[in-house]
Amino acid sequence: MNRLESMGVLLAVVEAGSLSAAGRKLGMPLATVSRRLSELEAALKSRLLIRSTRQMTLTEAGRGYVEACRRILEDVSEAERAAAGEYAAPRGELIVTAPVVLGRLHLLPVLGEFLQAYPEVKVRLLLGDRNINLLEGHLDLALRVGTISSGGLVATPLGSVRKVLCASPSYLARKGAPQRVQELTAHDCVSFDLFAVGDAWHFPGVGADVVVPIQPRLTASNAETAIDAAVAGLGITCVLSYQIEGLVRAGKLVVLLKSFEPAPLPVNFLYASQGRLPLKLRALLDFAIPPLRARLRDAATALPPTV
Repeated sequence: MNRLESMGVLLAVVEAGSLSAAGRKLGMPLATVSRRLSELEAALKSRLLIRSTRQMTLTEAGRGYVEACRRILEDVSEAERAAAGEYAAPRGELIVTAPVVLGRLHLLPVLGEFLQAYPEVKVRLLLGDRNINLLEGHLDLALRVGTISSGGLVATPLGSVRKVLCASPSYLARKGAPQRVQELTAHDCVSFDLFAVGDAWHFPGVGADVVVPIQPRLTASNAETAIDAAVAGLGITCVLSYQIEGLVRAGKLVVLLKSFEPAPLPVNFLYASQGRLPLKLRALLDFAIPPLRARLRDAATALPPTV
C-alpha cells in the first residue's frame, strides 16, 4: 500500500463528503476508494470513518489523523515544488478565479501582460460569480468582491466598487426616474438573484437598512443578462459599477439614486496562508497588484454623473 496515496484518498473522501464523490474527483472506482480506506484502517489498526448509507463521520482518531495527513501532504507538496525549481524561477501552472465581468474587463488584460513577461508560467482562469473555496478547489489565487472572513486566507486590498441602480434612457423616458428608493416599488425592475433577497432590495438607513419591495419583470441568473435587459428598456436593475462603466459612458444606461448607495464593496486578492509562496504566485501578485489598483481607481472616478 502506498501510504501517501492512501492519505490523499482519505482527504478526498473527507472533503467530498462521500466515497462516491471522492471517486469521481479522483477518477477512481468506488471499490478502489473503499479498499484503500480499509487497507489504511487495517494498517493503523484503528477505525477512521463510520460509514452508513446516509452519512459518513470521522471517529476521534480519524479527526486527528486527517489533520496530520493534511500537514504531511502539504509538506510533501512543498518539498516537491522546491525540488522542481518553483522557488528558483517562476514556472508552472497557476489556477486563478474571478467574477465573470471583473475578470474579463480588468484581470484578463493584466494576465495577458503577465504571461508575456513570464513565458514559463501558465494560468488557468476560472470565471464565475459564485465563490469557490480556495482550499477545497485547490486554487492559487482569487479575485473577490465584498467583505471576507479570513478562514486561513491572506487578503491584499485592491480597491473598491459601488453597488448601483441603473436603467436605460428609453425606460426613464417612458416611466420617469425615481427620486427616492421607496418609489422603486412602482417601477419595473430586473432582478439579479445574487443581490435580490425575496424580491426586495436593501438600502442603508438610519439605524437599520431600508427594505424596498420590488416588482421584478425579469429575474436573471447572472449580471450580464440583467444588464442586457436593462439596456433593452425592461426596467431598473442593481449591479456593480464596473459591470456597466462602458455602457454608462456610451449613454446606454443611466445611474440612479447615487445618494442612496450603500458603502462601496472592497475588492481583494485572496490566497492561502502557506509560509513561503511559490515564486510563480509571488511573481503574479507583484505584477498584477499595481495595475489592478490603478484600473479600479480609474473605474471608480470615471463613472459619469447620476440622475
